[in-house]
Amino acid sequence: MEKRDLHPAETHDLSSLRMILSTGSPLVAESYDYVYESVKRDVCLSSISGGTDIMAAFGDAHPALPVYRGEIQCRSLGMAVDVFDDAGQPVVGEKGELVCTRPFPSMPLGFWNDRGGEKYRAAYFARYPNTWCHGDWSEITERGTLIVYGRSDATLNPGGVRIGTAEIYRQVEKIDEVEESVAIGQLWPPDKPVDTRVVLFVRLRPGFTLDAALEDRIRRRIRDHTTPRHVPARIIQVPDIPRTKNNKVVELAVKAVVHGMPVANTDALSNPEALDLFKDLPELAA
Repeated sequence: MEKRDLHPAETHDLSSLRMILSTGSPLVAESYDYVYESVKRDVCLSSISGGTDIMAAFGDAHPALPVYRGEIQCRSLGMAVDVFDDAGQPVVGEKGELVCTRPFPSMPLGFWNDRGGEKYRAAYFARYPNTWCHGDWSEITERGTLIVYGRSDATLNPGGVRIGTAEIYRQVEKIDEVEESVAIGQLWPPDKPVDTRVVLFVRLRPGFTLDAALEDRIRRRIRDHTTPRHVPARIIQVPDIPRTKNNKVVELAVKAVVHGMPVANTDALSNPEALDLFKDLPELAA
């Protein structure tokens, strides 16, 4: 809506609108600015985060709490949510793994056709004993809000520094020509990998083409608002990006295709044919 220069506050009667909730992926801080400038100044804009697998949220909305741009208002009631470091200790003001330390009513008890429970335990309890590890790279702030930086299994690791993909997306989305993007860590060099490098794929709005000037603007935007390690080594234009049927970009599937590995569950994709666009790209060999 922002890129299409829409201003609902000027074109619609929104007097009865009290709350807007968003989910699916972290709502970038700049989108908060857009809502309060162009939709409604006194609306409660609440980003929430949880999972289809738990039928619940870990980070939630609260109409009586303040809204901070780029942050989820609070942890959900009845959920023992914390953020753990690599040693399994709770941290505040630092990035780590989003966990739930006690059982909750909607927690699944197992997977279909997983009689011994091995897949279930490997999915959620292998990282920390008796603690649900949800797989979100997150932070609990000093004021008790929650920030989700992206899936922890899709975090980038150039030079041994962990980077949440959402940190890159929130900058790339500010580029008018970019419709959407997906970032992965490519093992580098391919023959004898010693590190990973950041590769950014972009789908542009109709009528635009990725050229040197646009690449430079994207890189400069990322460098100026994050760190040099966030800057992608390669930026590649693609006509489409694979998504799940509930509209989430599948970073791990793209990474698997780039590395010549099988994609486990293409039935969950709404456009599985898009994966073919990432096979054997010459730009990834240099």
